Amino acid sequence: MKKIQKGTIKKNRLIAKDTFALEILSDVKEAHSGQFISILCPPKVLRRPFSIKGFKNGIIEVLYKLKGEGTNYIKSLKEGNSIDFLGALGSGFKIKNKKALLVGAGIGIAPMLFLKDELNSRGIENFLITGFKCENEVIKGSDKTVIGGSVIDYLEDILKDFNPGIIYSCGPEIVLKLVSDFAKKHNLEAQIAMEKVFACQVGVCRGCVIKVLKDGKVQNATICHDGPVFDAKAVLWE
Repeated sequence: MKKIQKGTIKKNRLIAKDTFALEILSDVKEAHSGQFISILCPPKVLRRPFSIKGFKNGIIEVLYKLKGEGTNYIKSLKEGNSIDFLGALGSGFKIKNKKALLVGAGIGIAPMLFLKDELNSRGIENFLITGFKCENEVIKGSDKTVIGGSVIDYLEDILKDFNPGIIYSCGPEIVLKLVSDFAKKHNLEAQIAMEKVFACQVGVCRGCVIKVLKDGKVQNATICHDGPVFDAKAVLWE
């Protein structure tokens, strides 16, 4: 079990429509793309999970979109305020030394931007495509941005021009399923970071169980503990 962390707000700024970047100064020593932190948002009892967008010198950056009481609480925090969180939690992306295609959608861009930084630091060539519903929701940092359409429609052309050896993706379930289908069709390895509202966020409550294929058998896995990153071939979509 990860211990409760007490961090200090460094920045809390608007970066797109209803979307904020939060920077937390912490005692965390290590974090990787695909992992998340779980923030306490009083008066709510259950913590809220947020993918890590960046990590350097103990400063954790996450992106959040205003949705309800929890995210409105986070929006109210100012520089210097204290924040209570768990993390870094979950499994991150397993980086391979292969040309990488990164696919994100909506707020799912957060771990993709972190992964892009990690790949760049290792000198691994990569291409990030992301999709947003409208222009004022766009978060910067991609090599290609799709507005109002599906990123999936562009993957065939990117495959021909870029010729990746692996795909990494995060976004809504439908996007991840289609990315998984695309990878399977082209015999490409793919890793996907799955999104879901968690309750306990440490694998105890079993509220985020999915079916996966492991050792030739169908098994249960929790997104928060066994994931959120999975081998796309292992996930059994319902």
